Amino acid sequence: DVVRDASVKHDLDPKLIASMIHVESKWNQAAVSPKGAKGLMQLTPVVYRQYGIDDPFDIEQNIHTGTAYMAYLLDRFNGNLALALAAYNCGPTRVAEHKGLPPIKETRDYVKRVLKHYRKGAAPADLPPRSS
Repeated sequence: DVVRDASVKHDLDPKLIASMIHVESKWNQAAVSPKGAKGLMQLTPVVYRQYGIDDPFDIEQNIHTGTAYMAYLLDRFNGNLALALAAYNCGPTRVAEHKGLPPIKETRDYVKRVLKHYRKGAAPADLPPRSS
C-alpha cells in the first residue's frame, strides 16, 4: 500500500518504484550500502536529510522520500527514465556533467536492471491487489 500511495501522490507508476526497490535492496528494509545508503530505496544521507526524514529505515518515510526524489529527477531530466535512474544511482550532478549516462559500470548496470524488471511489467515481488 505504501508503494501505491507514494506513487499516486507523485504521479509515478508503482511498478517502477517496486522495480527500483527490488534492485536497490531486494525488499530488505534494514539494508545499508557500503556508501551509507539506507532502507528499501537506499536513500543516501544527503537525500534523506534534504527531505527532512528522521528514520530512513521507516518504510513509509523511505518509500515516500525515494518516490518524491525520483519524481524530482524525472522532472529535472525531462522525463528521461534512464537518465533519472542513473541520477538516482550516482547523483544528478554526474549525469548533468556527462550530458547523459555516465561511464560508470555500476550505474549503467543499475539502469539496465531496473529497466529490465520494469519492462517485464511486474517487479519480482509483485504488488498485491489493493483491497477496496
